[in-house]
Amino acid sequence: MSGSWLITGAGGMLGQDLLARLNGESVVALDRKALDLTDPDAVLAAVEEHRPDVVVNCAAWTAVDDAETQEEQALRINGDGPRHLAESCAKTGAKLLQVSTDYVFAGDGTSPYAEDAPTAPRSAYGRTKLAGEQAVLAALPEAGYVVRTAWLYGAGGGNFVRTMIKLEGIKDTLDVVDDQRGQPTWTADLADRLVRLGQAALAGTAPAGVYHGTSGGETTWFGFTREIFRLLGADPERVRPTTSEAFVRPAPRPAYSVLGHDRWRAAGIEPVRDWREALAEAFPALLAAERG
Repeated sequence: MSGSWLITGAGGMLGQDLLARLNGESVVALDRKALDLTDPDAVLAAVEEHRPDVVVNCAAWTAVDDAETQEEQALRINGDGPRHLAESCAKTGAKLLQVSTDYVFAGDGTSPYAEDAPTAPRSAYGRTKLAGEQAVLAALPEAGYVVRTAWLYGAGGGNFVRTMIKLEGIKDTLDVVDDQRGQPTWTADLADRLVRLGQAALAGTAPAGVYHGTSGGETTWFGFTREIFRLLGADPERVRPTTSEAFVRPAPRPAYSVLGHDRWRAAGIEPVRDWREALAEAFPALLAAERG
């Protein structure tokens, strides 16, 4: 592997797996205490000091519901932050990989969203993340990469899988939403694709633009939970289907978050594997992280 890397948001769930994937390489890891992405001077100083070949921005405001009432604050991190990074990378010649989200779409589709499908976010979080995408692609038309992901889980932070592991031990039955479809994605799998994409970008074999970093296949939160119970050796029948109306949240959740993966092959990279295969491999570490 060649090139040097700078990771922002390195303390988060994805950032941790990305650092593990880059183990032994030239990497600068910056968490939110080490770098304030809303400060353009600080961002430029960090990029100019370390002169990375590839920057991966894993930092984000991810409190989806809170963004509904704090959109301006979320925009500073999700929109202005990527813009500051992109402008700094444009000055130093670095490639930038910006992690984004399925929330940039309306979520009312019936077939997988292509990378160039029209965006129409329905939440403040989605609007702020779309602003970050647009800033990166505008400032770095030949060196900006947007990687949209969804339904992330990993051992290095709180997430749906770890919550369901916990609830299985204390609840007789669980009612889980069965009218939202998506692609559960292991952060280790996404980290691997980010590294491969960065390498391909440096090699000149990956076109700049949008990629979709989610697992293959699709399911609902209900189907996802039943698979978690099966891996726990618990009875999946304890998981019962319900609708989104039973769990009203401030921010609307996309009913359909299935993303298409055609652009990976254009870069010579295989898309992420099926979600069930990934979950089975990830499960021992998730179980250990949750149960200590």
